[in-house]
Amino acid sequence: MILLELFFSFLMIGFTSFGGMSMIPLINDQMLSHGWMTASEVADIVAIAEMTPGPLGLNCATFAGARTAGMAGAIAASLGVLFPTLTLTMLSAMFLEKFKKNRLMGEALYGIRPVCIGMIFAVIIQQCMTNYAGPLFGFLSWPAVVIGIVSLVVLIRFKWSVPKTIILAAGLGIILCGVEVAFPV
Repeated sequence: MILLELFFSFLMIGFTSFGGMSMIPLINDQMLSHGWMTASEVADIVAIAEMTPGPLGLNCATFAGARTAGMAGAIAASLGVLFPTLTLTMLSAMFLEKFKKNRLMGEALYGIRPVCIGMIFAVIIQQCMTNYAGPLFGFLSWPAVVIGIVSLVVLIRFKWSVPKTIILAAGLGIILCGVEVAFPV
């Protein structure tokens, strides 16, 4: 019974949120209202999910499900939160397959390509401004630039794994910026 409750709770979260941080209040509400976790435990799950590679909502669902009902709970919660996305993706694929020979559909998709490229560049610029511009070091945050370059080199040239690179970046952040800047309270 708890597996169905987990599935439907996270199904509702998947359908009513927009992913990422918007899921956290809904997850918190579901965990507390069912008595599956305390607020402190939910905060711990969110912190772990943020540090873990992958989508925040899926990580939260997996960890919350595992904490609530073990491996079966993790699977039930993960399937629940993924179901809306999988459903919409399958419907979109069926729609595109049905109309792929349609001239208007081809023209629409052709027009969407430059928009997508522009959106990708906008995100890159926004992330660079957020991550590499800092008030402590003038316009350009030189420690962030150094950490970025070192991380890129160890990932590409030395084929380091992502977790090792994250640990290296955290260590460099502490060394170059200090503990208070690296881990603000």
